[in-house]
Amino acid sequence: AHVGHSAHNLAIIRRIALNLLKKESSHKNGVACRRKTAGWYHAYLLKILTS
Repeated sequence: AHVGHSAHNLAIIRRIALNLLKKESSHKNGVACRRKTAGWYHAYLLKILTS
């Protein structure tokens, strides 16, 4: 990564994470609730990341 592009790089990672949360459909809750659940339960986070 180039020096000075950290904000852009983090924005891309954030967008990828948001897309993974939107794609996950086992919980019928909103994205904010899915994000909190992924923070609380490592198994759920792993499920999102490996889907």
